[in-house]
Amino acid sequence: MRKGLALVLSGALLLLSACGGGSKETGGEGKEKEKVVKIGITQIVEHPSLDAAREGFIAALKDAGYEEGKNLKLDYQNAQGDMNNNTSIAQKLVADKNDLILAIATPSAQAVVNQTKDIPILFTAITDPVGAELVQSLEKPGGNVTGTSDTHPDAIKNTIAAIKTFIPDAKKVGIIYNNGEPNSVVNVKHAKTALEAAGLEAVETTITASTEVKQAAESMVGRADVLYIPKDNTVVSALESVITVANAQDIPTFVGEGDSVKRGTFASYGFDYHDLGYTTGKMAVEILKGKKPSDIPVGFPENLELFINKKAAQEEGITLTEEMLKDAKIVE
Repeated sequence: MRKGLALVLSGALLLLSACGGGSKETGGEGKEKEKVVKIGITQIVEHPSLDAAREGFIAALKDAGYEEGKNLKLDYQNAQGDMNNNTSIAQKLVADKNDLILAIATPSAQAVVNQTKDIPILFTAITDPVGAELVQSLEKPGGNVTGTSDTHPDAIKNTIAAIKTFIPDAKKVGIIYNNGEPNSVVNVKHAKTALEAAGLEAVETTITASTEVKQAAESMVGRADVLYIPKDNTVVSALESVITVANAQDIPTFVGEGDSVKRGTFASYGFDYHDLGYTTGKMAVEILKGKKPSDIPVGFPENLELFINKKAAQEEGITLTEEMLKDAKIVE
């Protein structure tokens, strides 16, 4: 009887061993196989700030042990500014049953949020998450969504103050933006408030596509003393068109983020979008380890710096002083 029982137990143990111990996967040499995490990434358009946020996100995952080709599969999709593509991408990433979805910029986030209430969603480079109806509140997002906002409370105010300080003779500030982008509408509203407080007049021109940006910039010649380009995905994707006009006409250009200064505009108070994406990536790690998005407050950039492009200053006819450069991060 005992001998028979021992044989049965021995057989059962052998069977469990052959099956990998029940829940563990094994490779060809009997090694435990690690689960591959699937993350979908949707981005509304290509430009350096959004690209940097994506790269920062991936870097945070890698630092936490999630690496493509090993235990991570990324599906990166770019809508190239097309709203129909944006919706199709959101539908695809949800249908593919990703473990988590990263949405970069407001239109991308809104499209994904409309498609699923189950898959965890992280956003980054969002101006107003509450106004865009992505979260219930910044402290308690609720639902399956959280992420990072690129709205530093002092960024716009400080940039407008720099216009007054650096270009004291300026009276009219031209603003080019896509009024179909909710983030841009919010940014322009804050900019106009800051301009009014500084005694400056806003001159607005709206566009709907990147192909209209050059004409919009040309329309500012003779109407504006200075240009201010907010964090607008459509305009920033065609920023070189603005720079060409500004350089030819000696119009100083102030912008909503530091990456645009690196591309050839004059100045901005901004921060590093790579850092913002990295913070979002750390949130992703928390979620992959079991934390709910609803329990993670929306994050914000911590460091704000003055960026100045010395070459752009020369191209736009701006005389730099030691006082201007004193606390600035210089871009050559």
